Amino acid sequence: MRNPELLRYKELSPYANSGSLTREQFLFHETRIVGELYLHGLTDEEIISKVFVENLFRYPTEKMLSNIARACLKRVHSLENLDNPDDKRLIDALVYGSSSVAKQICLYAMMKQNRLINDFMLKVIGNKFAGRDYSFSKLVVSSFLIDLQEQDQWVASWSTSTINKIRQVIVKTLVDNEYLDDNNSRQLNTITITPILEDVLREKHRSALAAFNCLY
Repeated sequence: MRNPELLRYKELSPYANSGSLTREQFLFHETRIVGELYLHGLTDEEIISKVFVENLFRYPTEKMLSNIARACLKRVHSLENLDNPDDKRLIDALVYGSSSVAKQICLYAMMKQNRLINDFMLKVIGNKFAGRDYSFSKLVVSSFLIDLQEQDQWVASWSTSTINKIRQVIVKTLVDNEYLDDNNSRQLNTITITPILEDVLREKHRSALAAFNCLY
């Protein structure tokens, strides 16, 4: 990045790495694969190497394998309990739990690693649940991104194509987690938080409960 002013905006922005959503996205199956290798005791570099050499993600090309593996590793590590390294409840549930349970945990890991997703889930989805306002459209996402561009110079520098792609990723993530029935849904579904995630959030991250329709 040659523009020093843009570099300064990026350095100051809490959304400095949020543009990576255009390529990283929800990554449910990839994160589960990486989580399983983590639970088997492989180091980060061993995991990245194994994903790349064996193309565990089954991508048509090898171009993004290592980068995506690193992104998944960050999400898996974000689920660690730093106060108790032996507590791997969320990672176990991510890898071995049912699809619905694992997807909620994967979404939480995505929130922890991406400020934009975190803010959207709390400020938009959480507030809608709190206000019992279940109306939804793609305009809701667009309005959130426009407000963000007005508040943050780095986000304001993103191209129209980047903003559009991020909007698509957000909507697809909501569909993948059953907040929406499909990409054109006009109604937000009332979801139920999985007990293991609720327990951990009540212990460590109570503010995140609202994103999962847990308001008490």
